[in-house]
Amino acid sequence: MKASPTGASAPPPHDRHPSKRHSPKRILFTLLAGLAGLAVCGVLVVVFALAMAYPNLPALDTLTDYRPKMPLRIFTADNVLIGEFGEERRTLVHFKDIPDVMKKAVLAIEDTGFYEHGGVDYLGIVRAAVHNATGGARQGASTITQQVARNFFLSSEQTLKRKAYEALLAWKIEKNLTKDQILEVYMNQIYLGQRAFGFSSAAQIYFGKDLKDITVAEAAMLAGLPKAPSAYNPVVNPKRARMRQQYILQRMHDLRYITDAQYAEAKDEQLKIKTDSTAFGVHAEYVAEMARQLVYEQFKEDTYTRGLNVFTTITKADQDAAYLALRRGVMDYERRHTYRGPEKYIEIPKTKADADEAIEAELAEHPDSDDIVAAIVLQAAPSGVTAVLASGEEIKMSGPGLAFAREWLSPKAATTRSLRRGAVIRVSQDGGSSWSITQLPEVESAFVAVDPSDGQIRALVGGFDYNRSKFNHVTQAWRQPGSSFKPFIYSASLERGFSPATLINDAPISFDAGSTGGQAWEPKNYDAKYEGPMTMRRGLTKSKNMISIRILNKIGARYGQEYATRFGFDADKNPPYLTLALGAGATTPLQMSGAYSVFANGGYRISPYLISKVTDADGKVLSEARPERAGVEANRVIDERNAYLMDSMLRDVARYGTAAKAQATLKRPDIGGKTGTTNDSMDAWFAGYTPHLVGIAWMGYDQPRNLGNKETGGGLALPIWIGFMQKALKGVPVEERTVPGGLVQYGDEYYYAENPPGTGVQSLDVGTPSPQGEQKTRDAVRNELF
Repeated sequence: MKASPTGASAPPPHDRHPSKRHSPKRILFTLLAGLAGLAVCGVLVVVFALAMAYPNLPALDTLTDYRPKMPLRIFTADNVLIGEFGEERRTLVHFKDIPDVMKKAVLAIEDTGFYEHGGVDYLGIVRAAVHNATGGARQGASTITQQVARNFFLSSEQTLKRKAYEALLAWKIEKNLTKDQILEVYMNQIYLGQRAFGFSSAAQIYFGKDLKDITVAEAAMLAGLPKAPSAYNPVVNPKRARMRQQYILQRMHDLRYITDAQYAEAKDEQLKIKTDSTAFGVHAEYVAEMARQLVYEQFKEDTYTRGLNVFTTITKADQDAAYLALRRGVMDYERRHTYRGPEKYIEIPKTKADADEAIEAELAEHPDSDDIVAAIVLQAAPSGVTAVLASGEEIKMSGPGLAFAREWLSPKAATTRSLRRGAVIRVSQDGGSSWSITQLPEVESAFVAVDPSDGQIRALVGGFDYNRSKFNHVTQAWRQPGSSFKPFIYSASLERGFSPATLINDAPISFDAGSTGGQAWEPKNYDAKYEGPMTMRRGLTKSKNMISIRILNKIGARYGQEYATRFGFDADKNPPYLTLALGAGATTPLQMSGAYSVFANGGYRISPYLISKVTDADGKVLSEARPERAGVEANRVIDERNAYLMDSMLRDVARYGTAAKAQATLKRPDIGGKTGTTNDSMDAWFAGYTPHLVGIAWMGYDQPRNLGNKETGGGLALPIWIGFMQKALKGVPVEERTVPGGLVQYGDEYYYAENPPGTGVQSLDVGTPSPQGEQKTRDAVRNELF
């Protein structure tokens, strides 16, 4: 080796330029090249994996042929929604029918670049990743298309594999559906709380209005729900919901989706949220449940997923009238009887925060019954009571508002029978202003109205409050009809030669056990008064028990039982004993409505029905009612003359008999009906009608007990019937009935042509008077009645 000038050995050739061999640029280049190579390999691997996975992605049939689970919906005859059944409350709405403001609100908060990206927002992903890496609150970057992919095909777990599949599906969706189709699916499918799926259903549930009618402020509130339906639910968390709504309005304004004026108006708008998201536009809960059961019998499990629309025969106006009349009648009864006291007592904590929490928790256990509201007493004295409602509002009651509970406010009242701090009570507003102490009723009631021409049910209220008792007293309560059953015995007697002018002795009578099917029987009139011989017409008008008993005894209990089946009564529930004359059998209000329809329509049997038609989600009719109709001779069950004479006598009942209040109030001569009060006043009835509307009202306790010594069908059920008819008959012209052929008139009474005065059954237990004597007796009766 050659020595250097210094004597040192010369470096080997490859070590002569160390600065070039270890240059930082060269090292960086090498490193970047290696990383790039790895990235390319990684991308190739990912692309290969995705390419292999893409063919295995699920088919998009559920999107391209979008058929979501649609709930069963029940409507009135005039298209008012009264019930909805199914796990998902949804209303399918097409893209063109979604208001522009709703679309913009959703895009503003969920995906502003929706119409620009191809399904995945790459910049958004990077932005979210950087934000998350720097310690900010976790952000996502899912586009609307990705959300659709996730909702239909994937779980919500946060894994790289799931996110990769989500992106792939988003690409596939974008290739197969238009942007408008994707947005339409999203806005119909997304969950928005309160069992609502889609914005159309949410608009109804939260605001009680159609999606097309929502305001900018309401659209912004709804658009805030997809991110967290519970956290931003305006029913559950109104403050958080409003904060998010305000943010979305700001976004819409910044994006120029709304004008300055729209923004200013929307951010200050006070929204009216439906706090009871299950409430519909009319109280028809019993109707909806009846319809659900009937439809389920036909369609089974498809009932809740096919989007069936059920159109009932009830009308909103009639149903509202029936509901209000029944509630008013029941509460009038309550006010006539004793206050039972608070529902509960609690100890109210001393600190305000603890007190508010305790009060809120307790009142949650005492749900309101429409206008009968739960409250907790804060202060109580004979001069006034202060109470707090679930809303936190404090109310004061004094004077007439305390009258119902006056004894419980007495200083002498025992601790267990006093109104004091911590008492859970019920209150209601009189005329919407002053508050009064009241109570939830224990008594129950039912009302049903039917069109006698074909049986369509126009109104049905199965009880005081469906949320307290699902038992439908219209269809399920088999009760003794009492005197309201007497007209069917009278009708039977007309077929056996009696006439309205037949004289019958109103005098005490007794029977041995063989006649009654039980024990010896000495029946009495309701008032224990007896008036001697009177016409059959007057006997019905005054509801004399002795008259109907003598009639049934004459025609035979077996014949009376069989004859009653013509009207739809069950023979096995109405045994052939003389007690049948006083309505000792059993029937339901619905069955009674069909029976009285025979008198109203001239003698034809009809069957009350509730559903007029069922359609699928596209409006195709799947089933339709084919009712039995009056006027079809095949449906006739009693002679036209019989029906006319019974109608004539029943009109007298409403004119100046036990139901005279009906005529006095409604001022209509075409009203007929009969009161009914059972033994020991356990059931109170009124069955009444006009030629085109039959109404049946009932009141009683579920566990039968005395309603009160002076309580009768005329005092309890009749006011409910009148309350309904005052609205239902408004504007309906009076209709007089034409006298049918085969009747002959003597004086002011009609007879069957084959049974003129002096023939047929002229009297029972009073001898056989001449036609002239019978006429004189009838005139005397008339004079007395008037």
